[in-house]
Amino acid sequence: MPRGQALAVGILRGIGGIVREATEGQLTLRAMSLVYTTLLSMVPLLALSFSVLKAFGAHNAVEPLMLNLLEPLGEQGAEITRNVMEFIDNIQVGVLGFVGLIFLVYTVIALVQKIEQAFNDIWQVEGMRSFGQRFSNYLSVIMVGPLLVVSALGVTATVMSTALMQRVAAIEPLGMLLEAASSLIPIALIVAAFTFVYMFVPNTRVRLMPALIGAVIAGVLWQAVGWGFAMIVAGSTRYDAIYSGFAVVIMLLIWVYVSWLILLIGSKIAFYIQNPEYIRVRGAGQLPSAAMRERLGLHLMAEVGRRFLQGDKAPALEDLAHQLQVPSRVLAGPAGALERSGLLVVTGEDEPGYVPGRDLAAIPVNEILGALRHQEDDSLYQRMEGQGTVESLVERIERTRSEVLDSLTLRDLLTGGEPGSVAAS
Repeated sequence: MPRGQALAVGILRGIGGIVREATEGQLTLRAMSLVYTTLLSMVPLLALSFSVLKAFGAHNAVEPLMLNLLEPLGEQGAEITRNVMEFIDNIQVGVLGFVGLIFLVYTVIALVQKIEQAFNDIWQVEGMRSFGQRFSNYLSVIMVGPLLVVSALGVTATVMSTALMQRVAAIEPLGMLLEAASSLIPIALIVAAFTFVYMFVPNTRVRLMPALIGAVIAGVLWQAVGWGFAMIVAGSTRYDAIYSGFAVVIMLLIWVYVSWLILLIGSKIAFYIQNPEYIRVRGAGQLPSAAMRERLGLHLMAEVGRRFLQGDKAPALEDLAHQLQVPSRVLAGPAGALERSGLLVVTGEDEPGYVPGRDLAAIPVNEILGALRHQEDDSLYQRMEGQGTVESLVERIERTRSEVLDSLTLRDLLTGGEPGSVAAS
């Protein structure tokens, strides 16, 4: 298939995967869950951020920042911002006491933890960070994040107001270009924030380019949906007559949900770009059959052995998954079984990879298949009662398999030699 056609097919498959995830996957459920947690944690999060910014004299930037985030809600967004800022001003940490302060911090940490769980689910990561890592990372996000955002806004405003930039703005068409560039600054800041989130939050290594592409798509989508949402809100005055005072709350719920959904979609796009083999996998819980596990394990051992013979760098699980065009989550099962049996060894380098556990001529193919077939503990079923004829048949199958494959080693498989020829020599 030509490269351009393959790229078009890949893009269409990616779009189909995103639509599938958004309609029948976990993205919508995760977004709904984050809406509730966001509303519960909004005031505590802003209160902690406000206290940090106040120490640096930048607390006045919180309200404009929140107004910008809620701009699609129109006048209702301004009303929500005023109410939230009043809540923050009324919070007195000294009056809260120790229990109140702990609850304040807990609600904020719960929000960040739920965000990490959502991103880990998208990136097929099962394990969470350690408690120490989570505490330090969450604290840095809560304390340093708002300061960086406000600093970026302040630097941008300062640069745009300098005498040099004013003189440049007076020159056409440079002035028009500068005005257009300044209008793109909010989108650029959103893209930068999304890129940071996509790389920082998941408990796995996310490359810059996939994160940036996902952030650009999500940022543009968020801005476009925001404009459309603002038009809908401006033309929906009849909802006030139906829902009365609840109309503001309903609009806020919808906008927070849409915002989280767009953010998660951007992360899913980054995931598909970095792991294109997942596009063809339908359903997160789909596991290979026993026969496919054996096939994957043989390919895995052959690829590790081939690179070892060539003197190449020990491949990581992600590299092997890309090479075999299968999800790393699916390949992790056979890799773990081979590692537990001693056929594979993980190197202790900064970037761990797989190497053969012993000489390739001393690894029978039958032993590889045995490790893959018996990767789970079968000791509980050793005393199983059954038909004697069935047990005899199973023994004959195992014996025949051993007779055929015991003499074939991994080196024979890679070099195309006769079974046992290398070992005999």
